[in-house]
Amino acid sequence: MSEQTEALAKVCKQIEIAADTVGRSAGDIELIAVSKTFGADAIEPVIEAGQRVFGENRVQESLGKWPGLKAKYPDIKLHLIGPLQTNKVRDAVGLYDCIQTLDRPKLARALAKEMEHQGRSPDLFVQVNTGEETQKAGVLPDDTDEFVRFCREDCGLKLLGLMCIPPFDEEPSLHFALLAKIAERNGLSALS
Repeated sequence: MSEQTEALAKVCKQIEIAADTVGRSAGDIELIAVSKTFGADAIEPVIEAGQRVFGENRVQESLGKWPGLKAKYPDIKLHLIGPLQTNKVRDAVGLYDCIQTLDRPKLARALAKEMEHQGRSPDLFVQVNTGEETQKAGVLPDDTDEFVRFCREDCGLKLLGLMCIPPFDEEPSLHFALLAKIAERNGLSALS
């Protein structure tokens, strides 16, 4: 067993315990294995161990390893969890199954145009900066309702949910509670 597959087994066990503790099914929780900085040779054993959802934060890095892996394992789902520049939208729409970092009108317009052009619609999450941290990307909580409306009505985008990266030194549950409240208000079901 590789170091990566051992880590995967450990995390899956922790998810089972945590889900059981709060009366949820571990099957309702989707683990996104962050594969940034790992090459295809390190990722493949994790795929062979059963992991099917992966997260990457750089489009260029992803293009170097994922097309071949996705061809070999067509049931893989790949999420973009890092910032997306508008000049990378074409590649992102073509490669990712989910883009979790939609955070500004210019990007929403570019995604809508490229998704229509390619006839491909990755799942979309709006990134919310719940900690209102100046160094982080994301829509501020007070601006999220209007941004969701803009994405839906002005750009015709179908949004799946909201994503946040809580501040490192704060209790994550408070940020996810805020995210859940915003999602419910906007009829969005998924949180990340």
